[in-house]
Amino acid sequence: MSEESLKSKQKRAAQVVAILKKIYPDATHLLDNDNPFEQVVFTILAAQCTDARVETVAPELFRRWPTVEAMASAPAEEVEDIIRPLGFFRQKTRSLIEMSRDVCLKFGGKVPATMEELTQLRGVGRKTANVVLAHCFGGGSVIVDTHCRRVSRRLDFTRQQDPTKIEFELQKVVEPEDWSVYGTLLVWHGRAICTARNPQCAICPILHLCPEGQRRMREASHQPQKATAQS
Repeated sequence: MSEESLKSKQKRAAQVVAILKKIYPDATHLLDNDNPFEQVVFTILAAQCTDARVETVAPELFRRWPTVEAMASAPAEEVEDIIRPLGFFRQKTRSLIEMSRDVCLKFGGKVPATMEELTQLRGVGRKTANVVLAHCFGGGSVIVDTHCRRVSRRLDFTRQQDPTKIEFELQKVVEPEDWSVYGTLLVWHGRAICTARNPQCAICPILHLCPEGQRRMREASHQPQKATAQS
């Protein structure tokens, strides 16, 4: 079987994005935020945790420490008490405080707007930086989280495992104007349909564009049916 060309993958990717934009219209509305500090904090808190859970503690966190200067001097134990329900609360507290101190010391209290500068902040990697750039500054690249990685591999847009390598590979497949929204759309789709253990391929709106989904459906159709119990 011949290898699919890059041009063919680009065409499929454009179709995937167009369909998912219609299925998940709210996903595109989440790419606007005029407070980069809050976005960095929210993204750090969301590691290994759902956005819904973060939203249960974020209001109190920002009420207590509404600015980067305030967070930089926040008592660690008090921050830990608030974000404890999110898990990994000690590590996240350290990241929040150290990130805030870096912003104050290195960038005059203003969250920077470039990948190079954002990744100089402690606790901020490429994924977090891309989220901030996409949501706050209208830039960034493909946001590769666990859902984006899983669905992109099933779509055969990449065969990489490393998030950074996946990001660079997807940059070749996805149109630049769709980089940011692509990752967000795949998060929504990965949670709703293309789940890790039991993807609902039979009702997937992009099944016709998904090699892995089509393979799963073929295998399912060839499985012998369970005998019905005799009455």
